[in-house]
Amino acid sequence: MNRIQRALISVTDKSGVVDFAKALSGMGVNILSTGGTARAMSDGGVPVVEVADFTGFPEMLDGRVKTLHPKIHAGILFRRDVKDHLDQMARHHLAPIDLVCVNLYAFEATVARPGVTLEEAIENIDIGGPTLLRASAKNYASVTVVVDPADYARVIEEMKAHDGATTIETRFALAKKVFALTHAYDGAITRYLAGVQ
Repeated sequence: MNRIQRALISVTDKSGVVDFAKALSGMGVNILSTGGTARAMSDGGVPVVEVADFTGFPEMLDGRVKTLHPKIHAGILFRRDVKDHLDQMARHHLAPIDLVCVNLYAFEATVARPGVTLEEAIENIDIGGPTLLRASAKNYASVTVVVDPADYARVIEEMKAHDGATTIETRFALAKKVFALTHAYDGAITRYLAGVQ
């Protein structure tokens, strides 16, 4: 099992995230984050590196583009057991991202508000979040993906029990949760748009 060394945390629901990040940091995990999540962690005393500093590319287009970058997605998606992948990571000076903690814009809550406009609804369709989650879940063999704050304690306890790593069984269970969530999320968008005249 590989030790978790770097985590990307970017959440809409910030409940428990500072304590989660503190526990990770206390085990030597480097934390990457964006926007409000990075501010919350910094305010909570957690050392954090902004994704823009990690990638060398600023957040842009009103935050629409921040994690959609090869330094992020290569770090998540590369296979740790494939020599060519390892060689490419080294050649391009790319670093692994071993844990991804993301939850999505509250699309359903947005469209449930009386009088919400189509433009408001569209702006609350998360793009980067589902992309990060699906990439991480696809590579569950190496990446721990956390989409639900209820799983924070489970991940920390497992890391404590396994010298900073999680088991393949846990990573697979968490990956399945991701695909169920992104399926439901896309379904909610589809249902909403189907009702727009």
